[in-house]
Order: sequence, then structure tokens, then C-alpha cells
Amino acid sequence: MSEPLLRALARMRGLLLDEQVLVRAVASGRQRSERPRWRRAELRYVDLKAGRQLQVVTYDETQAFTANHPPGVPARDAVDALLDEPFGSWHVDTTTETHQLRVTKKLEAVVHTAPRSEDPAVDRSHDRAKPRLLPEDHPALRALGISDETGRVKQSRQAKYRQVEEFLRLLDQSVTAAIESGTLRAPTLEDPLRVVDLGCGNAYLTFAAQAFLSGRDIPVHLTGVDTKPQSLAHGEAVAARLGVDATFVQGGIADAVVDPAPEVVLALHACDTATDDALARAVGWDARLVLAAPCCHHDIAAQLRRAPTPAPYASLTRDGILRERLADTLTDAFRASLLRLHGYRVDVVEFVGSEHTPRNTLLRALRTRADPKPQAQAEYDDLTATWRVTPRLAELLA
Repeated sequence: MSEPLLRALARMRGLLLDEQVLVRAVASGRQRSERPRWRRAELRYVDLKAGRQLQVVTYDETQAFTANHPPGVPARDAVDALLDEPFGSWHVDTTTETHQLRVTKKLEAVVHTAPRSEDPAVDRSHDRAKPRLLPEDHPALRALGISDETGRVKQSRQAKYRQVEEFLRLLDQSVTAAIESGTLRAPTLEDPLRVVDLGCGNAYLTFAAQAFLSGRDIPVHLTGVDTKPQSLAHGEAVAARLGVDATFVQGGIADAVVDPAPEVVLALHACDTATDDALARAVGWDARLVLAAPCCHHDIAAQLRRAPTPAPYASLTRDGILRERLADTLTDAFRASLLRLHGYRVDVVEFVGSEHTPRNTLLRALRTRADPKPQAQAEYDDLTATWRVTPRLAELLA
């Protein structure tokens, strides 16, 4: 039975502010015609050197933000700010009960409360192990050689495992948001989500994405594309071992035949202009979601060496290392601008810490078909004219 939303939220507020009772609370979803600032929020009390505090972890589309609030006014203000957000649901666990609040289309609340069958183990520690999207003993990780036969990640593959995990977090956020917004259709077993991994290599990302999305009850068909015949043979062997729905195509990113066209395009560390090939194919396929982590950026760097540096930027190109870093930044800025001009909403984010790989920038593009902002073309033209370069992606899209 529904009840006034404000009354139900006031009841949840009392639980959230009770440091002796609250175990954990999660806010997520959105109310009709409104979207909260955060995609998700988690609350619990932790014991720090300064005493017990309310820890609030909020998530946007790319990363998490953690803040600790002392009891009293700071904690009340933090809770009230979250209760004011138009979240569609609240899940609140206490030491004695579990409360599930859902906001209806009429902006009323339906609350289901159930007693706990046993006393929970309340964790007040500040540092908790980050939950793994693919556990170390997952069959896909063993088949790919990331984990050994005992189900432990090999020491030599720790960095690769971290990259896969962080990429999956972004994939999870992006696919979920795209389906909720209607940009991506809801896939079915008869018509699974079509995903292509361009330049798949040993197919770490291909099989990790397939395993993770399938585990989230998102039916998916993965296609891996690579020029090397050994990559094709390796992918087919792993697919047969795992018994998964995956296809491998030998060919270049620019000309490989993928039919039907994919809805999601992945490209992890495609070298130099191969990333441009991947982005151009995504635009040509009218892909709804693109996740691309570029590798080296030689093309623009070479053009910068040949072209005179515009005033007053000589100090940015005088030293080789600064010129190379500038080329990296300009290349990805051009790519993001061109995708926006072709009807995509683009974020440029860090997908893994620089201590794991220096190539940790990721372009995430969501197909909106919205007309670009009036100044977008002028900004792009000014940037290319100032530096006297021609991005490879512009040539491919032309």
C-alpha cells in the first residue's frame, strides 16, 4: 500500500542517522521525469581515528566519490541532501530489519519492511576490499591465462586483471545507463546485444565483457576482430572451452566484415590511428555506445614536428616530451570533438590508475543524434587551424 513520499522518507531519515542501528543503505534509480545528481549512493558508519562517522559514497557515470561526515549537523546535512535527490528507490539495512522503499509513478512511496533472520555482521572498518566484478576463479579468467588453475590471479597478470576490472566497471555503468535511457534496447535471448571488440588480440576484454554482461542477465553476442590468424584461433579455442556465444573475424579494423552491425563498439589500446579506424567504424555502424582506450599518438605528434608552432605556444613544443604529451591531448580532444559533431555525447575519463598503465584515457561516446552545439564546429575548426594539423579521424569520417 502506498503512502506519502515525504512521510516515508522521514522514517528512513531516522534510520540513516542512527549510528547504532544502520548497517548499510543504498539509493539508486530515478523518479518519473527527474534524474538525481548521482547514479547511486551508499551510506554506512565507519570508525576512524577521529571517531565514528557517516561515510557516503556517491557514484556518477565514471567514478566514485567518498566523503565522511561526523555525527550531528554534518551527517544530517549529508543525509538531507541525498533525500532531496529524486532517487527512485532506497534499500536500508538495519541491525533488526530490512526496508525497501520504492517511489511510484504518482510520486508516492511503497515500503516493504521485513525482519532480519539473523544478526548481521556489521563492518565499521574504513578500508574494505573493492568488490570484484569477475572473481579471480572465474572460468573466463582461467581460460585466458589471467588466473591459474587454482583460481588465483597470476602475479605477472595482476596489472591486466586490474585493467579488465576497471574497464568492466565503466562498461557496466555505460550499458546500464544506455538501456535505462532507451539509447540501447533491452536485449533478449533471441536477439542479444551485439558487441564488437576491435583489435581484440588475445581477447581478454572480449571474454571478460561476455562473462560479465551475461552474469548481469544481459544476453550478449561478442565479436572479436583482429588481423592475426593466431588471435582468431586462440579466440575460437577459448570460446569452445567456455561454451560462450562469441565469433571471431580475421581482418583489419577498417575493413573487417561484421554483420549485422554491432550496437556497442569496444577498442582497448588500438595503436595510433587504429583508434581512429575503430571510431570511424563505430560512426559508420551507427553504434549506440563506444568505449575506446587509445594507445600511442604518433600521427598528430609527427604533424606537430613538421608544422610551425603558433604563438605563444613555442614552449609547449620545444621539448620533445612536452610535445608528445601535447600531441596525446590534442589527438583525443580532436576525436571527442568529431564524435560530438556526429551526434554523440562524449566523456573523456581515466579508466585505470596511471601506476598500472600510462595509456589510461578512455573515450566514452553515447549516440544521441542531437544536433551539435552551434559553436562546436567553430571550436574544432579554430583548433585545427591554430595547430595546422589534420586529424586522421576527420579524414576517415569525410
